[in-house]
Amino acid sequence: MGNAPLMPKATAVWLVENTSLTFDQIADFCKLHPLEVKGIADGEVAAGIRGHDPITSGQLTREEIEKAERNPDHRLHLSVSKVVVPEVKKARGPRYTPLSRRQDRPNAILWLVRNHPELKDAQIMRLVGTTKTTLKAIRDRTHWNSGALTPMDPVTLGLCSQIELDFEVNRAAKDKPPVEDHGQTLVPASVTTSPRAEPATTEDVFGKAKPAAPADEEDNFDADRVFSRLKDVDFGE
Repeated sequence: MGNAPLMPKATAVWLVENTSLTFDQIADFCKLHPLEVKGIADGEVAAGIRGHDPITSGQLTREEIEKAERNPDHRLHLSVSKVVVPEVKKARGPRYTPLSRRQDRPNAILWLVRNHPELKDAQIMRLVGTTKTTLKAIRDRTHWNSGALTPMDPVTLGLCSQIELDFEVNRAAKDKPPVEDHGQTLVPASVTTSPRAEPATTEDVFGKAKPAAPADEEDNFDADRVFSRLKDVDFGE
């Protein structure tokens, strides 16, 4: 079966009213039943439909109609349009998610938020087909089911492919400025291998010593000095 013309019933109305084509010819061209075309001619079908001229719209030529009028066995052929109409590209809308997977979408969003914080909201929305309102609620922990959410990999859930996830993660990594590493560094060898100065006194190691207690007189007793003094003393006889 070939292609039908635009507005087939309206075209059939016009052909019935303006040509002497048979019901079979009109039915074959408009892809209708011959009885339906007969009903159009009798006013029982398509009573409120206005006829559509297929010649004006470029679907038939006057010569093709005249040829068919002269030969009842001739079948009308739809004219090929000489104007190429560019295909209209549909705007890419949100990703369609099957009904069986929509309940897992919040879990996938939570997984992406936790494991890939570098992803932007628009990237997460593209990956799992969510809305900005739902994404914000999960980020802020104000989602109605926050307490029951479990982080789950969107690839495992079938919400996106691994290639799509890697693509968005790599794009986010390129957009993110590099972070300088300010972690611990090794001390130069010139510092670790340099000889250390020895302490000058024990006070440098153990602190200042306590003052020594005064010595007792018995400890300082000098017998020779005492006896030499006794020789000079006159005890008398």
